[in-house]
Amino acid sequence: MKSETTVQDDSPASGASDGPGSLEREPNANHRDVDTPRSPWDSKPSLLALVTRCVTLDASDLHIAAGVPPHFRVHGVLAPEPNAPVLSAEQTAALGAELATAAGHTALANIGSLDGAFSAADGTRFRFNIFRRQGQISIALRRLEDTFRSLAELGLSNELYELCDLPDGLVIVAGPTGAGKSTTLATLLDRINRTRRCHMVTIEDPIEYLHAPIQSLVNQRQVGADAESFNEALVASLRQDPDVILVGEIRDLATIRTAITAAETGHLVFTTVHAGDCVGTIERLVSVFPADEQAGIRRQLSMVLRAIIAQHLLICDGPLPRSDASRSDAQRADRTGEPNGNGKLERRSRVVTSEVLISNPAVANLIATGKSSQIYSAMEAGGHLGMQTLEEDLARLWASNYISESTALAMARNPGVLRDRYQVLRQSGGATNHRARGVLR
Repeated sequence: MKSETTVQDDSPASGASDGPGSLEREPNANHRDVDTPRSPWDSKPSLLALVTRCVTLDASDLHIAAGVPPHFRVHGVLAPEPNAPVLSAEQTAALGAELATAAGHTALANIGSLDGAFSAADGTRFRFNIFRRQGQISIALRRLEDTFRSLAELGLSNELYELCDLPDGLVIVAGPTGAGKSTTLATLLDRINRTRRCHMVTIEDPIEYLHAPIQSLVNQRQVGADAESFNEALVASLRQDPDVILVGEIRDLATIRTAITAAETGHLVFTTVHAGDCVGTIERLVSVFPADEQAGIRRQLSMVLRAIIAQHLLICDGPLPRSDASRSDAQRADRTGEPNGNGKLERRSRVVTSEVLISNPAVANLIATGKSSQIYSAMEAGGHLGMQTLEEDLARLWASNYISESTALAMARNPGVLRDRYQVLRQSGGATNHRARGVLR
């Protein structure tokens, strides 16, 4: 079940009213942090204080559970808030009830889990999942980017913008949970919205990034609120005259089949898959189908697949990049996550490493014939087309001092290949000429 709401600050200047779909502070009441709750405990200002603290820390995630203090994930590390009180089961349930009530549910008694998204008073967006564990309520909130970044800022090649100009086909962004897949897709869709006159339909669970129409007509649908399922919404979208379709995730047979069909019938389809690399993405999609259908699906996939971007977020644990050598100590501190002059942490703690597969006749033939193990060789030979293996990108990050040797080796599929690429870059000085890498929180 999914919904969306807004957290607002009900100060006299805001002019907000206490109505459905909003969580507000009491008028004329002094704001108190969550560690000084009122009596009886007031969940509204406490929730506001928690999400405000999340923004101040530049945390990517906030976890709320009974029996422990609130936990924030900052620079990829999850830790409790220092000196924060332990939340009781009643307090945690009250926080969940605030979100659930605004999402249209009067009680959590019969809900195993509830998904949704909301915007705070300052415009910061969060997605949340309320879930029950051992009879108690827990809440996980993910802070979303408040602006669309460029591919360069994300640490990806600007060549990937060419995917936005494709007339049809299937483009997949793969990676584990929390790897920035939604952010990458939002960047690509924002590019389309700014450069193409077309109709975009997005199907999401929940809606994470809001795309106001610029050059394109954009219709965003949320599973649960606007449609029963991804597949139902995807089937319906084919009758809505779309040019571009975003499917938040394809995980079941029916949705995968419909996405392939949509790409076959002249639509440009973007989606995500939980997989670690490009070849694993292909095999994951194929393995969902019965054995007697897999050969046919491979042939269909080989014809519609345009690109796979597999990405991971790594903590920047290496020495400062060479490009930072001339920066002041204060600027260097920003990169390592120390507060800047405004008291906020710079979002410079993690960097994207990616693997890119661009479909061409050779790659399509390998997919169709099930020779997945040979795709890596095609990727290594396809650098001029924008392709790269994970080892190549890890070697660049290592040689550029963004990540340590241990981090690079732990992520690599083939440590020997990684070391070879690293040595070549160090000897040629290619790492210093590599494109500027974006870094994320």
